[in-house]
Amino acid sequence: MHINRITFDPQVMGGKPCIRGLRVTVGAVVGLLAAGHSFAEILHAYPYLEEEDLRQALAYAAWRVEEIDIPALAS
Repeated sequence: MHINRITFDPQVMGGKPCIRGLRVTVGAVVGLLAAGHSFAEILHAYPYLEEEDLRQALAYAAWRVEEIDIPALAS
């Protein structure tokens, strides 16, 4: 999947990954979805977002989780 809607700008939300340069972070979108909000509810609350924005936010978050190494804790 080509992720072209996720942007990074130090002047927007402190450089956090955002949707198309808007002040809506990937974390906010993923948090809303994790809380049980549907795509339709999110798009209604943020009418300037598009369904593909939400899909790419999820894809980006999934990719980042796979890319981060977490050291194993010694027991």
